[in-house]
Amino acid sequence: VQVVESGGGLVQPGGSLSVSCTVSGTFSSYYMSWVRQAPGKGLEWVASFYNDVGKSYYEDSVKGRFTISVDNGLNTQYLQMTSLKFEDTAMYYCAGPNYWGQGTQVTVSS
Repeated sequence: VQVVESGGGLVQPGGSLSVSCTVSGTFSSYYMSWVRQAPGKGLEWVASFYNDVGKSYYEDSVKGRFTISVDNGLNTQYLQMTSLKFEDTAMYYCAGPNYWGQGTQVTVSS
């Protein structure tokens, strides 16, 4: 399984940013998730999309600000982030049942 993440970068508080993750090879897409790790902290689940029911789930602190979406034809998942806060600064990883991305950095700073 090959995973390529892209997007991320530096954004001011209140700004928006998107990250994406394209998966190739033999993989399970039962669920597609985003996980993040802030500096000096552990992994934190952010959001998941379950393909069998077409539903999304979000960690409370990102509800209403982040949107997870999936293009199964392109084997790509996205995370659109709005109203970004300092505390959203982290390395963001895409993850599924049998894959894990290399991570892309999102930094919220003025």
